[in-house]
Amino acid sequence: MPARTSTRVAGLLTALVVPAGLLTPVAAATPGGDPVDAVNTLIGTKDDGNTFPGASAPFGMTQVSPISSHYAGYRYDDTAIRGFGHFFLSGAGCWEQGGLVSSLPTTGSVGPGAAFDTTRPDTFDHKKYASPYTHDGEVGKPGYYKVRLTGYGGVDAETTATTRTGVERYTFAKSGDANVFVNVGQANDKEPVTASQIRVVGDRTIEGMVESQAFCGGQPYRTWFTTTFDKPFKSFGTWSPTGGTPGSKESAGGEGLRGAWLTFGGGRVTATTAISHVDALGAKLNLVSEKKRSFDAVRGSAQRAWRKELSSVDIKGGAKDDRTVFYTSLYHALLQPLTGNDADGRYRGFDDKIHRALGWTYYEFFSLWDTYRTQNQLLALLRPSRAKDVAKSVLAIHDQGGWLPRWAYANQETNTMTGDPVTPFLVDLWRFGALSGQELRAYQALLRNSREIPPASSPFQGRSGNASYQKDGFVQYDRDFPKKGQDTDPNHGASATLEYALADCSLSIMADALGKKADAKALADKGRSYRTLWDPSVTDRGFTGFYRPKLEGGEWFSPVGKPYTPQSQDGFHEGTSWQYQWLTQQDIPGLVDRMGGKENVGKRLDDFFAYGDLLKDPAKTVREEWVVGPYNYYNQFRYNPNNEPDLHSPWMYTLTGQPWKTSAVVRAAHTLFTNAPNGVTGNDDLGTMSAWYVFSALGLYPAVPGTGQFVLNAPRFEKSVVRLENGRTITIKADGADPSKLQYVQGLGAGSQRAYVGLEQLTRGTTVDFKLTDDAAKATWATGPEGAPKSPCAGPLDRFVPGS
Repeated sequence: MPARTSTRVAGLLTALVVPAGLLTPVAAATPGGDPVDAVNTLIGTKDDGNTFPGASAPFGMTQVSPISSHYAGYRYDDTAIRGFGHFFLSGAGCWEQGGLVSSLPTTGSVGPGAAFDTTRPDTFDHKKYASPYTHDGEVGKPGYYKVRLTGYGGVDAETTATTRTGVERYTFAKSGDANVFVNVGQANDKEPVTASQIRVVGDRTIEGMVESQAFCGGQPYRTWFTTTFDKPFKSFGTWSPTGGTPGSKESAGGEGLRGAWLTFGGGRVTATTAISHVDALGAKLNLVSEKKRSFDAVRGSAQRAWRKELSSVDIKGGAKDDRTVFYTSLYHALLQPLTGNDADGRYRGFDDKIHRALGWTYYEFFSLWDTYRTQNQLLALLRPSRAKDVAKSVLAIHDQGGWLPRWAYANQETNTMTGDPVTPFLVDLWRFGALSGQELRAYQALLRNSREIPPASSPFQGRSGNASYQKDGFVQYDRDFPKKGQDTDPNHGASATLEYALADCSLSIMADALGKKADAKALADKGRSYRTLWDPSVTDRGFTGFYRPKLEGGEWFSPVGKPYTPQSQDGFHEGTSWQYQWLTQQDIPGLVDRMGGKENVGKRLDDFFAYGDLLKDPAKTVREEWVVGPYNYYNQFRYNPNNEPDLHSPWMYTLTGQPWKTSAVVRAAHTLFTNAPNGVTGNDDLGTMSAWYVFSALGLYPAVPGTGQFVLNAPRFEKSVVRLENGRTITIKADGADPSKLQYVQGLGAGSQRAYVGLEQLTRGTTVDFKLTDDAAKATWATGPEGAPKSPCAGPLDRFVPGS
């Protein structure tokens, strides 16, 4: 940025707010020990868990983490680190995931014919200059990461972060000059960089911009950055697609190799990088707002912030690894959504204009198809003030972009995934109180989203299957239906129908509470529209009746030359009819009726979970019969704990009168979460799988969107205390809880025969006292007619007729 802006920067500093982390008092360590020490950020960095091990503040804009050869950034099995990038998503499944503005410490001379030969462009390819490293001494904790690079004479690389900056400290073992390579032309594997620029400003600072492609094939977007070092450069240069130029202060252009090398006197070098999605001034302001602090001071502040977040839950019982898995899961669930506004409140909206969030935080990066199921409710329960800003941010997207989002990446809609996740997402936020004062505004946006389709000129896809859904009660299956992004609902018409129905039911609850009685009835009727796809003629594995896609006009879909099978991918998104048959938790009586009664439902669930085998060997059954691979969604008839469509299905046992089996299945599923790099099942999907673990380990799960009800199961720990923001606590007791074996709920301390608790009870502060047993025969608790919560959209058991 030109020097003339310096006075403007100084003037704007008076408007900056002191970062929250600096004002937060140190939270006392929980009785079981410091939760920060319990976390292992390397969990999920293998087998496509897609988490990152590096440093981030809670809900931070900037993350600083190593890059190897994986599209998510770092993969534990890789042998070389290409650099330390400054933007990552945690656990997402698509390519194009960041790793922007990558830096790597090196040693060796840079110039024509030197160790780094500036006459050869490939010298500056990060695949070539990457450094080997060792896991010995590697540390991954909240707000701090350390690794030993074994190349270039040995370098200790450490990272920490504030909300808007990432900080690296490089300690060189080799004497003499040392370099830091800053690469703006390359990022994570499979993350295209379409344009970049870098400038040397003065003797300690560089700045620039990276234009990269958004997640899941989205449109290009820009990230600006400013990096300052704690010591002056001895020399410098930049590289471009034609090679390096010693003494050059700038490199700019389109795609291709581009960056700068900065040479220091060796020893130790610390760099602080701020990013912005607004402009270059935003990056500079974000850097200045953090003040000049040492690496250790920033690390201490970051870990105090994380200690406050993680201390919201205290657990007692279980082995050391159980504690690590729990707090790492809680950590992963509190990384996102990401702070979107700069320190002065400015953010780039979905109209590509600059807006300002004053007195609140604008958040971005919403993986709604995933997070509406678990992470959203966990955040709303633990941090309602933050959830209010999340809700306000989603409504800002609607106001500025013209429609509600589905998978919002930076300031654009990627149209990734299908269904209508934003409806249960916002309805649950309403239920948790996060829409206070904005209820009618949100409701009108949701009702429009439920009934209409965005115009062709809109970048939003919305409910693209609404034409047939509103007319005929189902989304037609059409593999050739045009789309605006990666996905569109008619390409997966059957699962889209089920998701629309679940969303409409949740919205009917909100409508009724707001006095919109006619809307509530119509939406509740739509909540039963899944019934139009029940085909009683389909049989599989001895069971009769499955959901089946319909073509436009109402004809059943049949593959060419072979019969329809509910194990196929036809009409379902990342799953089969076997997984999606349980996505009807809003109308349990209707499901039970179609499956031929509760006894048949139980038999079908037993087959789905391989329940007989599970009782004999839970861990073996889970890994050999449930899990077949992180992206193997199709040709399956079992529970798939790696993916979202059936995450709630263990609690379908409870909703249909067999709660003890829920506890067994959940305990078995917990064996997939371990204190190891492959200790997350499937993609973590911005904390979705981790939040599933947190809820299920506590013994309560938000199974039915919009109801505010938590269905209970045997807790994993002897005692858990959840400290709410209002100062009250939820105490969950389970004397004798033993995570190493299957256990069941024999009763509750208060004698309740209800297998659920309401949000209102939890937020007032309460104690839930479980009595556990190892004997399933004694687990008759909550099996009576009042045991399960009532279905919010149950209705007549005759087939739904559109418009009735």
